[in-house]
Amino acid sequence: MNDMTANEYKNLVDSKLSEFFNPSGMSYDGLLESMHYSLTAGGKRIRPTLVLEFCRISGGDVEKALPVACAIEMLHTYSLIHDDLPCMDNDDLRRGKPTNHVVYGECTATLAGDALQAEAFGTIARSELPAENKIACVEILADAVGSDGMCAGQYLDMVGESKRLTEEELDDINSRKTGALLIAACRMGVAAAGGSGEMLEAAAHYGACVGAAFQIRDDILDVISTSEELGKPIGSDAQEHKNTYMALLGESKCMEMIEKLTNQAKSALCGAFDDTKFLCDLADSMVTRRK
Repeated sequence: MNDMTANEYKNLVDSKLSEFFNPSGMSYDGLLESMHYSLTAGGKRIRPTLVLEFCRISGGDVEKALPVACAIEMLHTYSLIHDDLPCMDNDDLRRGKPTNHVVYGECTATLAGDALQAEAFGTIARSELPAENKIACVEILADAVGSDGMCAGQYLDMVGESKRLTEEELDDINSRKTGALLIAACRMGVAAAGGSGEMLEAAAHYGACVGAAFQIRDDILDVISTSEELGKPIGSDAQEHKNTYMALLGESKCMEMIEKLTNQAKSALCGAFDDTKFLCDLADSMVTRRK
């Protein structure tokens, strides 16, 4: 497949995601409807885009990697559904729409998240990639979201709510809660293509830097953006006295960190890949994004 734009990747992913979990007269259609609702509620599709672009520049087949890209979005959507639950952040708006539990109830939303997590791994397993590539993708995703990955980050975020955290502690939380899945997206793209160890290492470094910059920008936007732009409540971090980079360091220092991380992300690609323009442009877009 030739070079793709961000919108073309997003449209490709959105079209494929719309095929999953459509109610079809089954006794459990309510669950499928709940899963489909959040999976197709919009979003930037950054993680699946990273899967597909890293696959492309690693010499892989983007069409065959599309299920892997959809799988990571299923995993991400599960995490958002659970993150919004009353027992977690208790948010009622996500991607500009009512959150899953507001529409379908807390029990159904919990089960929708559970099912999406399982289906993410099943979707990779059922793809047409070579067996060794599928196994590599499954292992990368499991490592990213398990007991020392995203779930660990969620736990540390929860137990740290009543404490004043240091910058190092905040880094630890966010590297797991946000960074781990972005790193996984980059590495899964390489793995789907059967890329080299050098490519995997460069992809991980890029993902770590982009993930950190993404989280810091999120913290800034919670202060300076609007609900209409962001598609979710703003100002909640300050209201709930959450530990954020904005609260700890201020906007000027945060912007300095984002710019430094963005340059590191772009540098990480040099040598391992020939065609890096798309990924460099994507990293740059994180600096000024408004949603």
